[in-house]
Amino acid sequence: MNQALKKILIKSKKQAFSEIIGNNTSKQKGEGYDFCELKEYEYGEDVKNIDWVISAKMQKPYVKVFHSQKEQNIKIVNLLGGSMFFGSKRFKQDIICELSSAIAFISTKQGDPFTSYIANESLQLCTKKSKRVFNVNFMSEQLYNYNVIGKSINYAHITKELFKAINHKSIIFLIGDFFDIETLDLKLLATKHEVIALVIRDKFEEEPLELGNVNFNDPSSNINYEGLLNKSTINEYIKKVQSNDKKLFKHFQDCSIRFTKVYTHEEPIKKLIGLLR
Repeated sequence: MNQALKKILIKSKKQAFSEIIGNNTSKQKGEGYDFCELKEYEYGEDVKNIDWVISAKMQKPYVKVFHSQKEQNIKIVNLLGGSMFFGSKRFKQDIICELSSAIAFISTKQGDPFTSYIANESLQLCTKKSKRVFNVNFMSEQLYNYNVIGKSINYAHITKELFKAINHKSIIFLIGDFFDIETLDLKLLATKHEVIALVIRDKFEEEPLELGNVNFNDPSSNINYEGLLNKSTINEYIKKVQSNDKKLFKHFQDCSIRFTKVYTHEEPIKKLIGLLR
């Protein structure tokens, strides 16, 4: 394990264990033992939860709603496309590695099992369900050393595979830069699970500088681009990014997905803690 990765792990572990206060604070409603409330029965709900005494008194069926069991299933989905191989301060891939490590350390601290995935054209299991710190280190090493060059994100395929792969109600952390989201649809996934999105960006991606004649290589497609990066092309590009993000954030809100944006010059774990609180 190289020194840069060791620093990421030490930093994320220290912050996860010192700054995260309290265990299992989620108030998800679902299968469990802690009674939450009574509500009118709706078509499709489990008839086993009907309170027959109250239903008889009210002359209409009522069901018991419980808080989810305290142990939560944490799923960390790292969207590792070629665009992660970029950063004016730090590579976005390093930020993903740090955030995933922090989430996994928080899970182990709270006694919750975590599972991690690497997602791009397909969905790959990175670490199996575990509560062990060893698996946090193993996951971080896989993410840090993963070759993202030439990889693109197939959102439609990933969400479909996640829906099939995750059977029990879980908290799913989606971590990526969320560009080119035409095929992104999280409605079904967010109905079944609690989804939290971490959008990783570099300021240069959203507000590029006027550099004149440039020669860029797209790390996702390996296509070379030669052109003029002037005020006109920058304004056109910024409009596309803003349009992408407007659709993205509206989609998150429509699906009741909590989200935050983390830039490469920021402290990622502080942004994560702010979102979880």
